[in-house]
Amino acid sequence: MSGGGGGGRGGRVSAGDASKQREINSAAPVIPELGSRIAALFRPYRGQLAAIVVLVLVSAGLGILPPLLTERVFDDGLFPQGGPDLPLLGWLVGAMVAIFVVSSGFGIVQTLLTARVGNSVMGDLRVRLFTHLQSMELGFFTRTKTGVIQSRLQNDVGGVANVLTNTVSSVLGNTVTVIAAGIAMVLLSWQLTLVALVLMPVLVFAQRRVGQVRAKIAGKTQESLSEMTAITQETLSVSGVLLAKTFSQQRTETERYAAENRNQIELQVRQTMSGQVFFALVQIFLSAVPAIVYLVSGLLISRAMGQGFDPGITAGTIVAFTTVQSRLLFPLMALMRVALDLQTSRALFARIFEYLDLDPAIVDAPEAHEPSDEPGRAGRIEFDDVVFRYPDAGPDDRPTLDRVSFHVKPGEFVAFVGASGSGKTTIGSLIPRLYDASGGSVRYGGDDVRELRQESLMDRIGVVTQEPYLFHASIAENLRYAKPGASHDDIVAAARLANIHDTIESFADGYDTIVGERGYRLSGGEKQRIAIARVLLKNPRVLVLDEATSALDTVNEQIVQRALDDARSGRTTVAIAHRLSTVVDADRIYVVDAGRIREAGTHDELLALGGAYAELYARQVH
Repeated sequence: MSGGGGGGRGGRVSAGDASKQREINSAAPVIPELGSRIAALFRPYRGQLAAIVVLVLVSAGLGILPPLLTERVFDDGLFPQGGPDLPLLGWLVGAMVAIFVVSSGFGIVQTLLTARVGNSVMGDLRVRLFTHLQSMELGFFTRTKTGVIQSRLQNDVGGVANVLTNTVSSVLGNTVTVIAAGIAMVLLSWQLTLVALVLMPVLVFAQRRVGQVRAKIAGKTQESLSEMTAITQETLSVSGVLLAKTFSQQRTETERYAAENRNQIELQVRQTMSGQVFFALVQIFLSAVPAIVYLVSGLLISRAMGQGFDPGITAGTIVAFTTVQSRLLFPLMALMRVALDLQTSRALFARIFEYLDLDPAIVDAPEAHEPSDEPGRAGRIEFDDVVFRYPDAGPDDRPTLDRVSFHVKPGEFVAFVGASGSGKTTIGSLIPRLYDASGGSVRYGGDDVRELRQESLMDRIGVVTQEPYLFHASIAENLRYAKPGASHDDIVAAARLANIHDTIESFADGYDTIVGERGYRLSGGEKQRIAIARVLLKNPRVLVLDEATSALDTVNEQIVQRALDDARSGRTTVAIAHRLSTVVDADRIYVVDAGRIREAGTHDELLALGGAYAELYARQVH
């Protein structure tokens, strides 16, 4: 199963377009054994669930008594032969009040346990999904919109949160009322109970049908929410706003968002109204039952008197029965609404489990071991006939890398240069195993990286990219991300090595300066040097520099380059370079073209060769 993008931006599907509706339904995720998997979420809370069930049963038992006592109040306390029996009436009323008090106490405890279980399950599900997304390979995030991922984590989990908290509590409370009322009605008069329940199969069928319609609308509603989240993520970030303003596309982006918002409004209205006619019929039916009960009671009493036997129906029976039946109205309607909500929520659960069922493409092998730290091995990088194709590449597409081989000794500085799209950045991504090679082998310290523990491999490799990512936090917090337990002295030492300490100290708040979203309060050179300091705080054995200065002006490039020169000391360094001036002192330079290494040597050797490198260098110099 693959993780795709967000929902499309097409128009709404009309109710009459059945073929289009079927197409949408068939595209919805189908999760095997979804019901049992949802039930498994509650397994860690079996003890609390058992306590809730006991409370439900006890409350149901207590709920049977008030209607029976009501019958006795009318027949034996208020209207017995000879006038009201006040002592008996007092006992009956006292018993009814006591039952209500005890039932309310049980209800409070039941609500508390239900809320704890529901919120705990919701929290577990959210963390489980977040943890699983963290384990997914880089390729998953490059082909999936960030807004869609956020929607799964926020909108979908938030959607089922109501089911796991408020809805569960409502189900239990109303179930108690309905069960107690049903038993009491049967005990009062099974004949009248049959009359009251005769239309229930029709209502159940209607409920199932409406539930299916609402589930379909709910799936489309969540897809629309995903699209709106994706639009917001793309257009209201600093980069998105800057892009829209510089290309005068604010109106276009607003119209795009408004169109999806209109779709969302229509879907929300359809979801709200889809069951209203059904619920109106239910209310009419249940409201008319008392009148029907009076009529049927009269017929039964009249028939019994005509045949000379006791019908078993008294005034107390009728009053108690209609009282119970009226109490049944709102809980039964609530349960029917809950049933529809539960059916609808299956679409949300399916979307969540769809992501949970995604298998990470890069995982540790069963016998994965730690990378070697032996002198002479630690920091050694080797590519042997490496072939690589991106997962979404077609079978006839040229591989991004085609039989690439090279060896880097510990402490060496090597560089890869070439035109954009030549494959040099991919080499840098394969070293820390952000992707797996399609063929051949990538080795660290003599071991195939697929045989090493991925986390341990990453601990030994530091990466500085062209666009460093900084959190909306202080400089110190951004640096400490590489080493959470680092002291202030450790941070300052790393900043000095990266040639950024004096600049930080010049800020009013020093290391407590907030950098802004993605570091927008800092210059490009300042952001890059903070990123270098962060990597140095990690103290990796291998440093991968992916065009770390290509986006900087000449002045900043020189400052950052001095920081990189210091950072390379004692480390294996692999530089992916666009500007050849930054790698002229490399121990070895590889020229990459169309996925293959065409030339290799020092700067002077390659210039003397007069090939592709010499041409690139001449073009940049002049």
